[in-house]
Amino acid sequence: MTIDNTALLTDQYELTMVAAALRQPIAHRQCVFEVFARRLPDGRRYGVVAGTGRLLDELTNFTFGDAEIDVVSRFLDADAIAWLRDYRFRGDIDGYREGELYFPGSPILTVRASFVEAVLLETLVLSVLNHDSAIASAAARMVSAAGSRPIIEMGSRRTHERAAVASARAAYLAGISASSNLEANRRYGVPSAGTAAHAFTLGFTGPNGPDEKAAFAAQIDALGVDTTLLVDTYDITQGVRNAIEVAGPELGAVRVDSGDLGVLARQVREQLDGLGATRTKIVVSGDLDEYAIASLRAEPVDIYGVGTSLVTGSGAPTAGMVYKLVEVDGLPVAKRASHKESRGGAKTALRAARPTGTIVEEILLRAGTPRPDADGLELRDLQIPLVRGGEPATGLPSLADARTHLAAGLVSLPWEGLGLSHGDPAVPTRYQLD
Repeated sequence: MTIDNTALLTDQYELTMVAAALRQPIAHRQCVFEVFARRLPDGRRYGVVAGTGRLLDELTNFTFGDAEIDVVSRFLDADAIAWLRDYRFRGDIDGYREGELYFPGSPILTVRASFVEAVLLETLVLSVLNHDSAIASAAARMVSAAGSRPIIEMGSRRTHERAAVASARAAYLAGISASSNLEANRRYGVPSAGTAAHAFTLGFTGPNGPDEKAAFAAQIDALGVDTTLLVDTYDITQGVRNAIEVAGPELGAVRVDSGDLGVLARQVREQLDGLGATRTKIVVSGDLDEYAIASLRAEPVDIYGVGTSLVTGSGAPTAGMVYKLVEVDGLPVAKRASHKESRGGAKTALRAARPTGTIVEEILLRAGTPRPDADGLELRDLQIPLVRGGEPATGLPSLADARTHLAAGLVSLPWEGLGLSHGDPAVPTRYQLD
């Protein structure tokens, strides 16, 4: 079932809060909510903002029609139902652009509207930004580990069918070259890639046993000699030999999906070169993460395929973003609970960098206060207008823009911040909120 309306992609308590608030003056007081992460996932030294474009699309469809009212009327009173029928977000949103780096405390999104208008968006905002930012952050680490070698995202079979599309988009934003997911290609223009699985080779088994060469010949006949042949269904050495015998030395690539990938890559490269296929590339896959990719940097690997470790929680731990009320009618408010504290008041975010471009720190100021002395550093505003009066702002960055922006941002990190070792955030956050 395709769901275009997004109003029920939320938690029930968002709506019961609205119902209770509508009986009190708080309902229409002007409020500021901020999205931020208190800390980065264990072992991570930076995060990548992703999902903003998807969120704005979802926000457009966040309205309550008859079908949605039928669901919520089971637990809401008549006044709340009447208010929801007319609901659409009419406030303003500023935020970090997609592809921006973030650190603990970064005000990734700032929502300004009446309490009831803004509180209703919490679950939708967090579900989109937490998911996509987690995937993009993991993918960025993989891209850094791979250096100049391309990566193909192929995790669709390891996650929810709709999460697979969002994952492919976020991974592409982070620098991954292509995805196996065709819906991501159609919806977002993510380049697609794919050839064949082991089942295709196994299917060419007859009374006389398996016929790997027949499988390769069929694939070449359909897709041309530039295709990638999967050579480890049976014996890899024989598989490579069969691949070149069928395709010739101009074969595009062979793929290895199991075993000790470093050892096998060296073995396959030597064999291909010996058969005259010196330009045939080697693709490796099989539960690769950034650490495995880094360990293969010295091996003759041309392309990496990643899936499980990118699209699941083990490889892409949640970004841990929260959506907190920080201001009511201009008065700062803050949560004080231990380990879940927040800092009151709307904030402005600046990033300080040396003239060489290397980031030094992130500075958070109370909104409306003067910029600090730069001390020879270059200061850049981090938030941009995203929504004005409920409508998307004009001139928003495209997915391609976000991809380019992130690539430049990663280069600007201190060198130790790009490593895979554990440590403090790559860039410290300085608060000037008094």
